[in-house]
Amino acid sequence: MKAFSFRRTAVYLLRVVVAVIFLLPLVWMVAASLYPPGVPLPTSLQLLPDEPTLSNYGRVWRLIPIGRFTLNSLLVVALAVPITLVIASWAGLGMALQPRARQRLWVLISLAVLMAPGIALWSTRFFIYRYLGWYDTVWALVAPAWMATSPFYVLIFYRAFRRIPGAVYDMARLDGAGVWQLWWLVALPIVRPTAVGVAVLSFVYYWGDFISPLLYLRSQSRYTLPVALQLLEQLTRSDWALLTAAAVWATLIPVLIFILVQPYFALVGQEEKK
Repeated sequence: MKAFSFRRTAVYLLRVVVAVIFLLPLVWMVAASLYPPGVPLPTSLQLLPDEPTLSNYGRVWRLIPIGRFTLNSLLVVALAVPITLVIASWAGLGMALQPRARQRLWVLISLAVLMAPGIALWSTRFFIYRYLGWYDTVWALVAPAWMATSPFYVLIFYRAFRRIPGAVYDMARLDGAGVWQLWWLVALPIVRPTAVGVAVLSFVYYWGDFISPLLYLRSQSRYTLPVALQLLEQLTRSDWALLTAAAVWATLIPVLIFILVQPYFALVGQEEKK
């Protein structure tokens, strides 16, 4: 009993240490944003300034239209994440329902595509977007979602669907379920934790994407938050308090969304224990 209690305490302390390590940069970022304009950040262990201020956040809104950039990022995420979930789950289910030999073939193809460097696709995508009329539109940023964003997401869904016993699919077919019913009513509800994980990963990908807006957008009014931070850095290169205030704003939306969906994560965890 004592050994079990000691092990449980050690695991708890380890979790606390890991959480502190990951949260420390965020805490420092928030504290640095509270320094008055023109005051350099300290090189000592002092965290908060003597006179904290929120004026840097107002300066960010005055220098750049960060509200518009935030709405642009939210629009990209709202379009790209659902499309990614649908396409990746379709492809994963299609692979899982194939015979074993074909499954191995498609897994090898997915791994081969996954190993292709992203930089090799930049110029090709540029010409394709220009041909389709997507250049300088939001669809240039959402376009990867129509290909499941990444083969990695397809492989995640494939592994989840493959773990479902084949008898479940057979019983659904005997009950008259077609392909769409098999996906929407049978397979997808079983792999809800996987869908949540892919949604989070794709959200982080599109929210922090800096290269695509820089390459495929020309109008400043369509820029997203990562490009906005770069613009602000070019305007005030050494004003670290201002830059950290903008970084806090860019981080605030994902944190709030995570807090809002946290009850669903807890519900999924309870279902997994059952």
